[in-house]
Amino acid sequence: MNLFRGLRLGALTGALLLIPSAAQAAESLISALTSAYLNNPSIMSALLNVYSTAENIVVAKSAKLPSIGATATATQGYSFDSPFTIDPTVNIGLSYSQRLYDGSKSDADIEAARALTELSRYSLQNSEQNVLLAVVQAYMGVIRDTQLVQLRQENISFFQKQVDSANDRLNVGEGTKIDVSQAEARLAQGTAAYQSAISSLANSRASYERYVGHKPQGLSGEVPKLSNLIPKSVDAAVAEGTTSHPAVRMARASIRAAQASSESAAAAFAPTLDFIASIGSTVIGASPPQSSPVPSGSFRLSLTVPIYSGGRNGANLRKANINEIKSEVDALAARDQIQEAVISAWSAYQNAAAQISAAESGVSAGELALQGVIEQRDVGQLTTLDVLNAQSELTSVREGLIQARAGRVIALFALISATGHLTAADLGLKVPIKTGEGYISTVEDVWQELSAIDFTE
Repeated sequence: MNLFRGLRLGALTGALLLIPSAAQAAESLISALTSAYLNNPSIMSALLNVYSTAENIVVAKSAKLPSIGATATATQGYSFDSPFTIDPTVNIGLSYSQRLYDGSKSDADIEAARALTELSRYSLQNSEQNVLLAVVQAYMGVIRDTQLVQLRQENISFFQKQVDSANDRLNVGEGTKIDVSQAEARLAQGTAAYQSAISSLANSRASYERYVGHKPQGLSGEVPKLSNLIPKSVDAAVAEGTTSHPAVRMARASIRAAQASSESAAAAFAPTLDFIASIGSTVIGASPPQSSPVPSGSFRLSLTVPIYSGGRNGANLRKANINEIKSEVDALAARDQIQEAVISAWSAYQNAAAQISAAESGVSAGELALQGVIEQRDVGQLTTLDVLNAQSELTSVREGLIQARAGRVIALFALISATGHLTAADLGLKVPIKTGEGYISTVEDVWQELSAIDFTE
């Protein structure tokens, strides 16, 4: 019995370290979501990927723009004839080249770069949804596990009283050693369940800190009203999800990119026409000087017709065509996955309401039943085992109620996520929305070779 009391004291100490203090400012779910959106590195990484991908548009556009370069060469010559002479030569020039025709390959590459940039934007939105849903799960996980720790702590206290009562009854000759053993066994089980709840709470708090950016502080459990984001029916939810979810939009952008890549690969069989020009001056020095700078210039048109590439162009075209077909198949798979996610989330959301109602009724009935069993045990009509069983059943129903309430909130946000609307904009978070569109528009207009661009929206 002393061992069980020691375990209970140690577990209680751990719980006091894990349960948020009531003196701390309460944090609502909206506050947690806002903090995560501003600070989570996964969202920032996805945004930086948008910036990086947008630069491919500039690279693709460069194929249609001229290339200008400056050259300077210096040569030192020696003559061993009599008299000995040293002849330095300096050449300075400018070169200009521009592709005039490439079978529309550059246009296709630009379209592919834009499609991939659009894909990265939807990938950012998808990452945003994943992070925000993880925040909801962690937030409700902390609340759920905190309540479970408190409930199981009360359960330990109840079983400890039953151990004491069984010992007292044994001492006065009204009970048996079996009653004491049964009560101690339930106390041991309750202590183990309590330790498990503390472990789960620690994991939930760690998950919360990972996504939100700070430790949970007195979570209020306040959930925003999102009736405008909840579909009216499962069919409406499926239709919205298969249209608006970022994963579906990513698949569509991938199809666009694959189609443009196929056009680019086909253009490799077309001839190319380049304009090339240069102007320069040659300075020949001698001792004494023998000449002055001589300007010179030239220009030419270069036509290249591909005849044989060792099979490279054909392989690239076939590969691009296969990838185009694959992108369409992947789009179908993405649609099916979203449809499954929507139906699953809808079912979980609807089922959670029934579970809560049943659990609430079960708790009320279980409390009355437990009180009755204790009274009957006290008059000798029932045994300690009956009391222990009644308490275990009541605890199980109470735990089910706690889990059902948390599960309903999570299912609600999972449903909103499955329809593609679990975003900072749709939730009305008071934050600057990260889309990368400002950066994309800026780089589309950049023509300088070296120019600084602000990463902020």
